[in-house]
Amino acid sequence: MDKLDTMRTFLTVVQEGAFTKAADKLNLSPQLVSKYISALEQSLHTRLLQRTTRRLSLTQAGAEYYQRCVQVIADIDEMENELTQHAEVVSGTLTVSAPMSFGSLHLPQLLMDFQQAYPAIKLNIKLTDLKVDIVEDGIDVAIRIGHLADSSYIGKKVAPIYIAIMASADYLVHQGIPKTPAELQHHTYLKYSYSDDAMLFAGFEQTSQSLKFNENLIANNGELLVNTAILGGGIVIQPTFIASKALAEGKLVRILRNFEPKPMGLYMVYANRQFLAAKVQCFVNFVSQYYGQTPYWDDVL
Repeated sequence: MDKLDTMRTFLTVVQEGAFTKAADKLNLSPQLVSKYISALEQSLHTRLLQRTTRRLSLTQAGAEYYQRCVQVIADIDEMENELTQHAEVVSGTLTVSAPMSFGSLHLPQLLMDFQQAYPAIKLNIKLTDLKVDIVEDGIDVAIRIGHLADSSYIGKKVAPIYIAIMASADYLVHQGIPKTPAELQHHTYLKYSYSDDAMLFAGFEQTSQSLKFNENLIANNGELLVNTAILGGGIVIQPTFIASKALAEGKLVRILRNFEPKPMGLYMVYANRQFLAAKVQCFVNFVSQYYGQTPYWDDVL
């Protein structure tokens, strides 16, 4: 009886909450599942599960063993996936979702480099600033920007995303430079549709009350807002991955540096680590090392 088989059976029993459900999922008989668990407990000389007529529950030793099993099995699956990638050509269509501006500005070179490394993988890129349902929309990997919420998905951080408050020098000469976030209420503000900008400053005592911005222009695209700010249209709050070139060239001036919102993260999100498709694993591994701790768009600032 293989030790890994018994560990996988134990994990499935815990996750399904019953021997019969685990047996159905593993395509085994309930008797064989019970035999595997008993053999595992005997080999460990400890009871892992409390069995009653109504339910199963983990003992303290069982809970500790379960956590170790999850990591061991995940590591083995990942190792086997990597070995499989070396043994055969990785192919198939990989569907990737990414934010609109980040995708258009910073994905083209990455995608070219990835396809040079994995020419048999076809890429289907879907750009949207709306949050997609990975499973329902058939997405293999979603590139997301923000503060990753707890979920059943796996999230791997790729790089930090810094947020800057900016305006053109000409605008600031004519309208003045705000010294606190509260003074932004007296300026022309260029708003991004999907952000709650008052919440960006929620951590500062000076702005404990909700700010009421003078939202002269609202748009669902950060590049449009940054380009409008360059022309003197107002003050904009956007990520440096959109505005770094304009900042480096002096077309925009960074203001309120002491009040900048907390950095967000650039993440890759995918459905499940276990039995991860080789094409997904290749992309995740490739992107996770691509931008580095200080992305190139922040190197110029």
